[in-house]
Amino acid sequence: MASYNTSLHKNPMPMQDPALRAHNFDEVTLGYDEQTALAEAARCLGCKNMPCVSGCPVNVAIPEFIAKVKEGDFEGAYEVISRSSSLPAVCGRVCPQETQCEAKCVRGIKGEPVGIGRLERFVADWHNTYNKAPVQKPESNGHRVAVIGSGPAGLSCAGDLAKAGYQVTVFEALHTAGGVLMYGIPEFRLPKAIVQREVDTLRALGVEFQTNVVVGRTLEIPELFEQGYEAVFIGSGAGLPSFMGIPGESLKGVYSANEYLTRSNLMKAYRADSTTPILRAKRVAVVGGGNVAMDAARTALRLGADKVYIVYRRSMDELPARREEVEHAMEEGVEFLLLQSPIEIHSYQNPDDKRDPYNGFVSGMTCIRMQLGEPDERGRRRPEPIEGSEYRLDVDCVIMAIGTTPNPLLGGTTPGLETNKRGCIVIEESTGQTSLECVYAGGDAVTGAATVILAMGAGKLAAKSIHQSICAKKV
Repeated sequence: MASYNTSLHKNPMPMQDPALRAHNFDEVTLGYDEQTALAEAARCLGCKNMPCVSGCPVNVAIPEFIAKVKEGDFEGAYEVISRSSSLPAVCGRVCPQETQCEAKCVRGIKGEPVGIGRLERFVADWHNTYNKAPVQKPESNGHRVAVIGSGPAGLSCAGDLAKAGYQVTVFEALHTAGGVLMYGIPEFRLPKAIVQREVDTLRALGVEFQTNVVVGRTLEIPELFEQGYEAVFIGSGAGLPSFMGIPGESLKGVYSANEYLTRSNLMKAYRADSTTPILRAKRVAVVGGGNVAMDAARTALRLGADKVYIVYRRSMDELPARREEVEHAMEEGVEFLLLQSPIEIHSYQNPDDKRDPYNGFVSGMTCIRMQLGEPDERGRRRPEPIEGSEYRLDVDCVIMAIGTTPNPLLGGTTPGLETNKRGCIVIEESTGQTSLECVYAGGDAVTGAATVILAMGAGKLAAKSIHQSICAKKV
């Protein structure tokens, strides 16, 4: 085992062959076995100052859980992680560890960092496979808290409060709890059975889930207080898709990535026996360069596309998606059209359709080549069109994955709830409290679209603040 302590490289992650996985929805990465987990854990130096923990938004005691793995005490490792994280099996799969905990790892100075995310996934999967003990429900403290939204921010807040004895009710607009973990991230990256197990664990802790409840329509925030809830956490996410405003975006065959992924993931359009309608196009253009764009492109391949393009207006150096997701997409055959941007989507008419021409079907897209100019307000070089470089791309489906914003519903129906010009809820950063007393918020509803782990960190902060506030009232 000692030889692994000095290895400069992570133990490789087993995965499906690209030629096979591009045509199925089974999980791409297969996870470590016990021997590989022990070997990877042996690379950890157990630094006393724990720099890796400072990179974790939920402050998992990383050296402590890895020390348990080294000892072969996998259940003990799970208990360490669970002190800080309500979703370890999820985080081990979708968190960008390379820019967070692993970016701080000392082993990364002269080689690759310890595979912290891979070890977290192994520990969570081991627990889910072998531990059959029932979850112990904490004794109730008699206080009630409402959580709006069952995505990672809401689940994290609910989990921490439930462990402290609060009676928590989570209100979810869709018919299934899990938020973006269910509707946004594909099965091949995050199997839904794993999300469901995490939700079921919270239920066992006493969390109640009410689905098909649209707060702001079915129910309003003041009514929650009238029903006896002492605090409210808003974790409603950022589910309102953005579009470019170019000609042709209203054509049949143009999707937002949110709709496309929701139809496939939550509504199970990827299954052969599904009745959910979705266009199984042959040539697909996905506009955007983030993780959502990678998810949409890889989903399109699995739904039968012969050719899938990522159309991104900057270069590979600026592309924001995780390197791992980009590499997987390339291995599977997605083609990257960089420094290019669509300016019009074209249609052909169904001869049986006598309505106006804008109800036609996608037949192609005109793109223009770009070059990088001076930095914008965020420091990124601004893409500028090259005059006369237009060309036509032959596609029959276009998926817009250029970002999302919070749904304006809550801000528009809750008097006094302050939002900024992007529609994001304004909070006190140190507590998560909004402009309304006893109303807290976090995750994408506050930041705009971000990562699962940052949303979880916001949920934990709000749970801590809610607990302190309610405890202060008792004194």
